[in-house]
Formats: sequence, structure tokens, C-alpha cells
Amino acid sequence: MALGKRILLGLTGGIAAYKSAQLVRMLVKSGCDVRVVMTESACRFITPVTLQALSGQTVWTDLWDPRIADNMGHIELSRDRELIVVAPASANFMAKVVQGQADDLLTTLCLARDCALMVAPAMNRQMWDNPATQRNVAQLRKDGVLLAGPDSGDQACGETGMGRMLEPEGVFEEIESYFQPKTLSGRKVLITAGPTSEPIDPVRTITNSSSGKMGYAVAQAARQAGAEVTLISGPTALAAPSGVARVDVKTARQMFDAVKKFAAAADIFISVAAVADYHVVNPSAQKVKKGDGKGMTIELAENPDILAYVASLPNAPFCVGFAAETEAVSKHAKEKRARKKIPLLAANLAQQALGADDNEITLFDDAGEHPLGRGAKLDQARKLVSHIATLLQKRKPAA
Repeated sequence: MALGKRILLGLTGGIAAYKSAQLVRMLVKSGCDVRVVMTESACRFITPVTLQALSGQTVWTDLWDPRIADNMGHIELSRDRELIVVAPASANFMAKVVQGQADDLLTTLCLARDCALMVAPAMNRQMWDNPATQRNVAQLRKDGVLLAGPDSGDQACGETGMGRMLEPEGVFEEIESYFQPKTLSGRKVLITAGPTSEPIDPVRTITNSSSGKMGYAVAQAARQAGAEVTLISGPTALAAPSGVARVDVKTARQMFDAVKKFAAAADIFISVAAVADYHVVNPSAQKVKKGDGKGMTIELAENPDILAYVASLPNAPFCVGFAAETEAVSKHAKEKRARKKIPLLAANLAQQALGADDNEITLFDDAGEHPLGRGAKLDQARKLVSHIATLLQKRKPAA
């Protein structure tokens, strides 16, 4: 997307500094004006020359840099910025911010800032788990500092655990999220996505064609709009959007059980998953062999209608359905919305959307049809979320 924001990116000392080079590329590519500030320790891991080449701007490292006319770089460098992002943010840097210390350019401008601060922690798992660090993290959140990560996984020290910096894509997503309107702030959103897989035997399944991209985009958009998002996902190759709680399932009945667990607490339920309509009644415990020339006969039974179940609950959440049609989209979408008794349904031509990165969606509600045009699935998801927020606002009782 064209983010087009003015970002100050700070780097502290840590091996994860190499990730910041890719982050700068992503920000610049999205139209951002990126100003880079590095600590002395950061310069031991990656050179200012690299960041200058990628950002197209001077990289600042010295609190006493004479190129600032009034020698007040700690004030001037952040005054026109819309967000300060420190990635990687070391344990030492985070402790300094908590204490209000200002002994170098980066900590001083963070203390003198007039915009939001986001930090992407990066450290050894034991440093992250240390009670002192956890106290500092709690205080940062209390002070309104935004945290991007950290993540869990392999670390440069050879250990595995929590503390590694988010990948550049994850930090970029957090920056995108910050600038999105928080139209669903305080809402709990439950989303289903991806296909389901119904076993015939241990190696064969019945499934629907679905990459999960649209459902994951909706989860990302809802989270960026400020919602607490739970994503119940069938088998996909996608990573869960940052900040989204994912529950993995395989079959339609497993998805149904997971939805029942979370539906009562949800304010909004968005059914994007391509749920198989049928399951095999008696799947084989062993691989069915071929070779007798008789073929295979399987008995199918209907799977539960997850969306209809949620819509029929007492005090049901605001329900949104998806319809992937192959013809007569408007006719079938209207019929499905009426049959499911839901306030909103999103429909598209399946052959134009399956596996693609873009989509063309039309929304159907009590007011009629609302074409969203064609665009990237995340952009479509944001339009959907905005429409949901508008409908919820209209539902508010008069004061």
C-alpha cells in the first residue's frame, strides 16, 4: 500500500540490525520519508552508509552533530515525524526510555519527541524473560509506548525462545496498523478462514479450493482497526497476521467446535472460510488400495452450517457471511443472506478470486448492493471492516 508517512527509524545495538535494512526498503517503497538515527552500538552491526543508501537521506548518529544549525538535533530531527520506530530496540535502550535517560541522540530525541514511539524488542530469551525487562515492558505499555513483537524462534546465540525481533514484514505491518482508523476499537472479532479438509483415508481428503488469503486479510484489517481478533483457520500456508490469535483446525466439525467455543464472547463473526459441505461418514483407518477395477464408493453426510448456527444464537454477534459464486452473483448472494438471516454478506466470483492476491467484492445488506470494485485483498478487507463499523454505529441505541 502507499503508506506515505514521515517515519524516524532508530537502530540500537543488536544482530537484528540487519533486518532494519529491509524494513527501510519496505518503508521507502511504500512512499514513506524515512529518517534514520543510529546509536554507536548499532554502527558496530550495520554501517550508516548502508542505511543512507537505502533511505536516500543522511543518517544521524551524534548528539552534537554540527550540521544542525542550533545544535538541537534531539529536537529538530523528530519534530516533523509522524512516528518514531526503534528496531531493533535493545534491553538497554528500553530500560533507558523507562527511566527517562538521555545520554545519546536516539534516547534524547525519544524523550523530547512530539509523536508516538514504537519499539521492536530484540534480545536473548533470558534477557527478555528477566523480571527487570518485563517490568520495563509493562511500564512502556503504561506510558503509551507501542510494542511490535518480539517473536519466538531461533536466536543468534544458538538458543530458541521469545525475544527475537519481528521480521521486517511484521514490523511494517505494525506501522501500517498504527496509521489505520481504529473503527473497531474495543470489539472482539471472530473470523473463519481457509479450507476444511475431510479425510477419506489417511492420505486422501475432500476439500474446497481456498488459499485463505481473503480471510487472513480480513483478520489483519480487523486487527488494524483496533479489534481483538481470533482467527480459526483451516490448513493454509499463510502466517497469522501480527497480533491475531490463530486456532488451527482441519475438518468442518473441528471448525464448528472451535467457533462454538469463542462465538458467545464475540461482537462480530465473519465467516470467510470455504467450509466443505460434506464429510465422509466412515473414513478408512488405512489407505484404500486401488487395483480391483471396481473404483471407490464413499458415503457422505452434511457438515454443520456454522454461520447459520452463530446467527441463531441468543444475543448473536453481528454476522457477516461470504459467498463465492460462479454465476449470478447478485441473485445467489441475496438468497443466501435471506436464508442465513444475517445483516451483511460479501460476494464475489470464485473463478476470479481463488488463489489471487486481488478480488472484486460486492457487499449486500438491508440498504442494497455496495460494489467495492477490484483491488488488493487487504484493501478490500479494509473497506469491508469500515462498512461493518458503519453498520454497527447505526445500530447504537439513542442516548
